[in-house]
Amino acid sequence: MSSPVPGWLTDLASTAVDRPVPVPLRPPADGGRAAAVLLLFGESADGPDVLLIQRSARGRNHAGQPAFPGGGVDPGDGGPVGAALREAAEETGLDPTGVHVVGVLPELYVLRSDNRVTPVLGWWHTPCAVHAASPDEVDAVARVPISELADPENRLRLRLPGGWAGPAFRVRGMLVWGFTAGILDDMLALTGFERPWDARRVEELPPEVLRLAGR
Repeated sequence: MSSPVPGWLTDLASTAVDRPVPVPLRPPADGGRAAAVLLLFGESADGPDVLLIQRSARGRNHAGQPAFPGGGVDPGDGGPVGAALREAAEETGLDPTGVHVVGVLPELYVLRSDNRVTPVLGWWHTPCAVHAASPDEVDAVARVPISELADPENRLRLRLPGGWAGPAFRVRGMLVWGFTAGILDDMLALTGFERPWDARRVEELPPEVLRLAGR
């Protein structure tokens, strides 16, 4: 059944577009590959949720990591919106006609993969079944309730080599960290879904996760 775009999502689109990009995520003056990710929100029996994928452990970049659907912008995409929808369709079997694009956020730079990533905000007004449609790239797909992301029991900070610790989530059998967790952390704060949690809960990045990330 089709559902209208909720006010919290339109507010997020208007608020986030004017937020300054943190210095570590600011794109360089030139260089970097154009890419896009789809921040797809919907409504289920568990309330508002967001679509995440678990990248294949066999992949070259960000192996095994939970992420938003997305990838590089191809010449035929017409820009980041087209790329985000195409990649989501290829990776999860998503029907793009069921998505209303609410907005496009400022470009972010991911140093590890040299990608200039444009986050595309979408509302899943007509949900469809999704699955790991591209086994070489995706191991699993999940609709993660925002209530689970906001649950203090599921929140922590992960310390990376070098000492810096960033936000992370344990949800649906996934350890969400890095770029994706940073965006989700911001989303919770900007939408008002965030609940008080213990930011002193810091753990080391698990060795296996670090090994895959270091490929």
